[in-house]
Amino acid sequence: MSLKTLILTDAEVRAAFEWRAAIGALRAAYSAQVTDAQFPPRSMARGKGVWLRTLSGVMPGQMYLGAKMIAASPRTAFASYLIPLFDGETMALDALMDAASITGLRTASTSALAARELLGQKCPRVAVIGSGFEARTHLEALAQSGPLGGIQVFSPRESSRAAFCAAMAEKGISVIPAEAAQAAAASADLVICAARSRDESPTFRGAWLRPGMTVVSIGSTLPEQRELDPEAIARAELIVADMVEEVAHDTGDMIEARKAGVVFDGKLASLASVVSRVHPGRTSPDQIMLYKSVGAAIQDLTVAAMCVERARTLGIGTAIPAPIQPVDKGK
Repeated sequence: MSLKTLILTDAEVRAAFEWRAAIGALRAAYSAQVTDAQFPPRSMARGKGVWLRTLSGVMPGQMYLGAKMIAASPRTAFASYLIPLFDGETMALDALMDAASITGLRTASTSALAARELLGQKCPRVAVIGSGFEARTHLEALAQSGPLGGIQVFSPRESSRAAFCAAMAEKGISVIPAEAAQAAAASADLVICAARSRDESPTFRGAWLRPGMTVVSIGSTLPEQRELDPEAIARAELIVADMVEEVAHDTGDMIEARKAGVVFDGKLASLASVVSRVHPGRTSPDQIMLYKSVGAAIQDLTVAAMCVERARTLGIGTAIPAPIQPVDKGK
């Protein structure tokens, strides 16, 4: 076989990426029937001051098999991201991509999908807590997923709030800075929590919730991380998770809520069950909805596959003779 592997740099991945295409691809992926075996729990290898996380999966329809690998050193603050995609028929290495931006892009795209499923309003007023990369991508994704009402942002530094508003204005999205997180959330229908405090104290509190609100929380994915207080978990009438078991047992917010005596297992639902209509999602305009994300291989591989296919159409990337040749195990 004369095989080629498409190599995509991080810049080329971003050039091939498109918000609406990503959200549409994720909707299709979450609507499909998949088994637990297709997307096993992530693995985490730990050394002294370093770790390697692997999220692997077989895509719906089996067009691709792949994984996202993250090698990180919290001690030095360096990390590398890699996604290999294998052809589901030939097992050839179809693409190899720098996945530095994939995590943020897939997280924001999935959050936009989840938010639109859970919102009680077609044109929600939005509060963004945080002003970094995740906050920016989430607001971009939401703006591409449907109409938005007034938008406010809070970040502890005034300069960060101003920079966020300026960056969003360049993309045609009008944002007003708020002096406090509570002030930003006071009139919001949708709150995007995309920042953690330096001391891991919650950045959003349940006392700020009003009937009908939807909260997207993406900043607490490990046991030591905090973003929401136990009251926010207690007041949510439905908690939708991309990875139910990991959200319930491995995130700091839920661990602290359980310690505080909050019982939430009966109100947890998977994002797949909501998107596929197995679970009804919101059933009343006054319900408080919470979407909590830790990230999932189906998100990484869906967005990666979309980028690869668009890159080929647009002529982006470098095709090289396949460095990995499939081995005929039948011989």
